[in-house]
Amino acid sequence: MAVKIRLTRMGTKKKPFYRIVVADSEARRDGRFIEIVGTYNPLRNPAEISVKDERVRYWLGEGAIPSDTVRSILKKSGVTDSAPAA
Repeated sequence: MAVKIRLTRMGTKKKPFYRIVVADSEARRDGRFIEIVGTYNPLRNPAEISVKDERVRYWLGEGAIPSDTVRSILKKSGVTDSAPAA
């Protein structure tokens, strides 16, 4: 089972916000996930980022691969300097 850290879309039409989740790579975008590790709201100025640092580091240590977008969000929030790309 390959595990990825990626975004799940929430919110309403034209007003999205995202959960940062740990999910099986074969699961649907908004489908089943293992754990919620943060949120991202791009509509705020500046963008609102909330991340559970300890849990993200745990999953990265377990071999979870962040998506490109999540990797840049983690860099901005200071959780990682550089994480391996998806």
